[in-house]
Amino acid sequence: MENNQQKQIVFLKAQAAKEASKKLAIMNSAQKNNILSAMACAIEENIKEIIFHNEIDAQAAKEAGISSTLIDRLSLNEKRINDIAKSIKDIVLLQDPVGTIVEEVSASIDIDVKKIRVPIGVIGIIYESRPNVTVDASALCLKAGNSVILKGGSEAINSNRFLAKIISEAAIKSGMPEGAIQFIDTIDRTAVQELIHLENLIDLLIPRGSNDLLKFIKTHSLIPVLSHGKGLCHTYIDENVDIDMAIKIALNAKCQRPSVCNATETLLVHKNIAEKVLPQLCKLYTESGVEIRGCTVTKTIVNNIKDANEDDWNQEYLDLKISIKVVNSLEEAIEHINKYGSMHSEAIVTNNKEAADKFISEVDAAAVFVNASTRLHDGGVLGLGCEIGISTQKLHARGTMGLKELTTTKYVVRGKGTIRN
Repeated sequence: MENNQQKQIVFLKAQAAKEASKKLAIMNSAQKNNILSAMACAIEENIKEIIFHNEIDAQAAKEAGISSTLIDRLSLNEKRINDIAKSIKDIVLLQDPVGTIVEEVSASIDIDVKKIRVPIGVIGIIYESRPNVTVDASALCLKAGNSVILKGGSEAINSNRFLAKIISEAAIKSGMPEGAIQFIDTIDRTAVQELIHLENLIDLLIPRGSNDLLKFIKTHSLIPVLSHGKGLCHTYIDENVDIDMAIKIALNAKCQRPSVCNATETLLVHKNIAEKVLPQLCKLYTESGVEIRGCTVTKTIVNNIKDANEDDWNQEYLDLKISIKVVNSLEEAIEHINKYGSMHSEAIVTNNKEAADKFISEVDAAAVFVNASTRLHDGGVLGLGCEIGISTQKLHARGTMGLKELTTTKYVVRGKGTIRN
């Protein structure tokens, strides 16, 4: 496709999304929930077809030599598809944030002042690998009253195209304004360059993908960016700890699903408990297929593991790999996390309340966990419903981004002929 033709297509899709957003903004909760229910039904009724299109992508990824972890992110099976449909149904049950009162202000004159939630408008989602984002992002944006423009990666083009088609068709039949879900149907990366310059039509960009993608969009976008950052997460095992609990949490945090951003990549262990914890834990890691890289002290406790170096402390593996460091104190663990972490999800396992409180107050992250796995940092698990991603930024939204994070606010001021003297 010629660049000028593609530029025009992207522009027209964004323009249509802008027009649709005006209609979405005034739809009531019942109307939006009816649309979402129709989308969930469309997913459930097309499971075989979704798997068919997804298998084309998965096979192409294998032939292209894409890593097994990325293929895992890409792949859909019946359970994952049913989970996608369920996530839409969960969103239906959530309170509609639009119109809710955030704050009531007592003014110095005779006026009524309220701050309420309103839709953002048009949200562009630029993402890689995961086709479930096509559905999750659409459902969340619609419930919050926003149009959505979807630009997925080339590795999932067939899956994304089919998913966008069936949910959009079902939504329009149920009353969604045409143009509210827009899919950029190309693998040409120049489409992203066109998209990020449409600041008069798109109100917010949310990128999800590799560090290179995030860096490019943050550097070149003319549109505000709410970034889903990388997940270099840590689990710290304190000296005062229930060993069985610590092993259970550390194993889950690494192995339950290693290809995702809230999986633990570095394990920190207090020196006073290391000899009791590490032999058992590393045996379980090895049995689970985890490649272990350890510091000098770790290697004196556990045999047949690789050396961990500076690159490992900076590494988001997204794979069955883990780096382990024995630390001298809680303070050293916190210092290590704040130096190397990505401000995503950090965990401490301890029986000491003072240690837990210190960890909570001093670790700089979007979410901190006490005696719990980093894998719990998920909108559905935390009771917030399906999420658009996990922000590691500090402005507008941080951590799990659900419905409220897809709205902005407006002051509504009611007077009685009130003027300013």
